[in-house]
Amino acid sequence: MSKRKARDAHLPIGECITQVQQILRERFCERLLPDRPEGVEAQYKHLLELLRRTAIHGESNSVLIVGPRGAGKTMLLQCVLRDLQKEEKVQKNLLQVHLSGLLQTDDRTALKEITRQLHLENVVGDKVFGSFAENLAFLLEALKKGNRSSSCPVLFVLDEFDLFAHHKNQTLLYNLFDVSQSAQAPIAVVGVTCRLDVLELLEKRVKSRFSHRQIHLLSSLNFTQYLERVWTQLSLLDSFPDKKFAQEWNAGVKTLCEDKSVEEVLQRHFNSSKDFRSLHMLLMLCLSRVSVAKPTIKPADLLEASRMCFADATANMLHGLSILELCLVIAIKHLNDVYEGEPFNLQMVHNEFKKFLHRKSNSMYNFEQPVVMKAFEHLQQLELIRPVDGSSAKVQREYQLMRLTLDHSQIMDALQKYPQCPTDVKQWAMSAFG
Repeated sequence: MSKRKARDAHLPIGECITQVQQILRERFCERLLPDRPEGVEAQYKHLLELLRRTAIHGESNSVLIVGPRGAGKTMLLQCVLRDLQKEEKVQKNLLQVHLSGLLQTDDRTALKEITRQLHLENVVGDKVFGSFAENLAFLLEALKKGNRSSSCPVLFVLDEFDLFAHHKNQTLLYNLFDVSQSAQAPIAVVGVTCRLDVLELLEKRVKSRFSHRQIHLLSSLNFTQYLERVWTQLSLLDSFPDKKFAQEWNAGVKTLCEDKSVEEVLQRHFNSSKDFRSLHMLLMLCLSRVSVAKPTIKPADLLEASRMCFADATANMLHGLSILELCLVIAIKHLNDVYEGEPFNLQMVHNEFKKFLHRKSNSMYNFEQPVVMKAFEHLQQLELIRPVDGSSAKVQREYQLMRLTLDHSQIMDALQKYPQCPTDVKQWAMSAFG
């Protein structure tokens, strides 16, 4: 019996790594909610109490959850709803409607989505309503119980709340807040937004019907806590089948977190963004490099993953340009140096390119005007250059004013990495006089 137990405890290395990758990927993709949100206990308690009063006592409420992207607004709300659903009364009663400002771009589509999520398509049928308010009132009326004494409480979650404020006349917001304030039916309206000035976007009549409750989530994370988060995200729990492998893995993670070069990389990520989603992306890239031959994450893996995260997509685009397009970018760079960032047009760029050609004895870069124009238009399509705002559409294409969207350092970095870049083109780019 003991032999069989010992045999079961030590899984093949390949199977261990497959399980590790599955566990950690689920963790990084945030499919599993934490048991209790960390660092926002007061906000959690406040929101839970507020929604419980709506779900159990039929009290109407409205609240805004405000905080920067990645602060944990949605996670907080999901944790509250999960814990609320555990209560039997809530499970039977509470109906949920989730709307997103990115998807429901006007009030008509929002109303259709509300009807769909409340399963009232058959009730509405082909009825014609005079106004939005009448339609919404009908939907809420349809949710009343048989004795018509009380209604099912409805929770409306408005993600990207600020985008709903841009709808015509803010009809949806006005009617939802009006119902919540006048107690026509028990509803709770929860708005989720990253804009601190969101109340300034609301019309006076909408603002007067809002309860002005706001829950703010502001990141008070320091670097030590950030490092602890890396450790907890990468470490395996005691429930992992192969205890020996789990111990070795956790020891490897501890060594990784204590490495100076790793600490510098994580400090750079912390300084650029305290968002855990960007951290999870970094750790996901590290995890993808783990294999049977290399069963732990090494500092070199984290450095490579960091390089990939901070890769400049615009500068990388320069690696795929033709030599002519690259020459035009260099000509624009020289014009920017000479005219101190003033706008340029195709004719000026072509003249600058011709100066370079005149200094060369061979004419391998001689191109016709239409070919140069096509290359210039391709740079515009890639958004490496853009038209100056307000430039007249009637102006001929070769005289339309443009601006460069690249930094000079990006151009020089891309030139160093450009495959088989001709030496004279590199020299021309580095020369001060163009």
